[in-house]
Amino acid sequence: MYEYVAFDLETTGLSEENDEMIEVGAVKIRNCKIVGKYNQIINPHRPLTYQIIQLTGIEQELVDRGREKEEVLKEFLDFCDGYPLLGHNVMFDYRFMKTGMNRLGLPFEKNGADTYMIAKKLLKQQVKSKSLGSLCDFYHYTNQAAHRAYHDALATAVIYEKMKLQFPDEKEVFLPKQLQFKPKKTSPATEKQKRYLNDLLKYHKIKGTIAFESMTKSDASKQIDQIILKYGRMK
Repeated sequence: MYEYVAFDLETTGLSEENDEMIEVGAVKIRNCKIVGKYNQIINPHRPLTYQIIQLTGIEQELVDRGREKEEVLKEFLDFCDGYPLLGHNVMFDYRFMKTGMNRLGLPFEKNGADTYMIAKKLLKQQVKSKSLGSLCDFYHYTNQAAHRAYHDALATAVIYEKMKLQFPDEKEVFLPKQLQFKPKKTSPATEKQKRYLNDLLKYHKIKGTIAFESMTKSDASKQIDQIILKYGRMK
């Protein structure tokens, strides 16, 4: 494929159902040239673990100033409209994105290619590990900020183009295929949960916005538990 959007996410964990996106990065490629860039920090409305901070370098203060997920996902939907996706282990990122879009009632059916799977097929002997870092080393590409979404997305696009040059006769393996994932059904937060959460925010004078309209029961329960754990119950 010669036109695509390479994208990457940073998240609070590995579960698209229970964890949150904290960064979306993407580059739009047309004939090997960057024609668009997208990079946003998302406020997950929860504390980051030490492991995530160490892995990504993203600090709590940064995500606390981040944008709301709903705004970012709508922008990303427009950014990649009409383009297939490219990712490294693309289904991980696609599952998070599809789940988020589904909760907003937004359609998100995409075709895509996966540099990890391509490398597994074409670089069996040359590269032992097919991680993005190992492929960058193999192709002598310096990723300026590994484990940050935009730079990983850019690195993925570079690796894809380098593999295409190395294997010009393997056209089939580079073609996008339908990405298939069906998110679990979720129930919206109850009015009782929303009222209690709103009261907690006011009682503890917690600033910030929460997207009540797209919140699930599970999301509301987690938010309530986290606030009570950190600030205590209302007296």
